Amino acid sequence: MIVLAVLIIVVAGAVCYLKFALPNVDEAPDLTVELTPERIRHGEYLANHVAACMDCHSTRDWGRFSGPLVPGTLGKGGEYFGPEMGFPGKFYSKNLTPAHLGSWTDGEIFRAITSGVNKDGKTLFPVMPYSYYRKLDRKDILDIIAYLRSLSPIESKVPESAPAFPMNLLINTLAVNPAFTQKPSQDDPVAYGQYLVSAAACMDCHSPVNKGQVIPEKAFSGGREFELPGGTLRSANITPDEATGIGAWTDSVFVARFKAYQHPEELPKVGPTDFNTLMPWTMYAGMDTTDLVAMYAYLSSLSPIKNEVVKYTARE
Repeated sequence: MIVLAVLIIVVAGAVCYLKFALPNVDEAPDLTVELTPERIRHGEYLANHVAACMDCHSTRDWGRFSGPLVPGTLGKGGEYFGPEMGFPGKFYSKNLTPAHLGSWTDGEIFRAITSGVNKDGKTLFPVMPYSYYRKLDRKDILDIIAYLRSLSPIESKVPESAPAFPMNLLINTLAVNPAFTQKPSQDDPVAYGQYLVSAAACMDCHSPVNKGQVIPEKAFSGGREFELPGGTLRSANITPDEATGIGAWTDSVFVARFKAYQHPEELPKVGPTDFNTLMPWTMYAGMDTTDLVAMYAYLSSLSPIKNEVVKYTARE
C-alpha cells in the first residue's frame, strides 16, 4: 500500500508538472512591428514562397495536383490534420488574418512562431515547424508578422485542436525558446541555401521518422509516409545520391522542377486514387531563382544516401 501510494503521488506530480508547470519558455516580448511596404513585401515572399505559412493556413483544392490554394481563403485557417493522417490527435490550423490575430500583440505572434506557445500560454502542436522557425533571422520573423497584419480579415470559426493521450500531456514539453541566427550572405550559396532549407523545413518532410522524430543519420533521404484519402505518399530523396536522389540533377534542372508549377490554373485535376502530393509546388514555384539555386547548392553539399523511394501506393 505504501509503494502504491508513493507511485500515485509520483504519477500525479508528473502529470501536474507537465500540465501546469510547462511550457517553460520566455514571456511574449514587448515589441511593435513597423508596417513598412518593404517589410510587408518581404514577409509576403517568406510566408508564401519560403516558410510557406499560407500552405497550411489556407484552404487547398485537393481536386487538383499538389492542392493549390483556393482563391479567397488566404490565411483563414481550418486545415485538418488528424489520426488517419498519422497525427496524435485532431489538429486544425489557426486563422492568421486580422479577424483572429487582431486581438494578439506583435509579441504574442512572435512567440507563437518562434516558440510554439499561443496568446493564452498553450503549446501548439508542431505541425507548424517552430523548431525550425526559432532558428531564423529575427528580422525575417518581424517581416512575416508585418505581412500577416496586412492580410484581409476573413471571419472563420476554426475548431479547437484536441491532442490525444498521452500527447495532451507531453505537448507542453515541445515548446522551445528561440535560437536566432543571422541570415548568411548570398555570396556564400551553401550557407545561404542551408538557411533557406531550414526556413522551409525541408528536412521535416523529406526524412524518415521514428515516433515523429527525424532520424538524423537519414536526414533528407526521403521515404516519410503520409496517408492521403486515396493512398500512401512518400517524400522524395533529396540527397545528392545519383541513383536515388538528386545527384544527377544540375541546378537548372532543380530550378525548372519548381518553376514548372508557376500557374496553378494549369494544374491537372486528380481523382480520389490518383497520385497526388502534399508538396505545395505552386507556392515554392514563386521562390526567386537565386534562392532555389542556393538551396540546390546546400543539398548538393550533403552526404549522398542511397534510398529508393516508391512515391505513391494507391489504396486498393
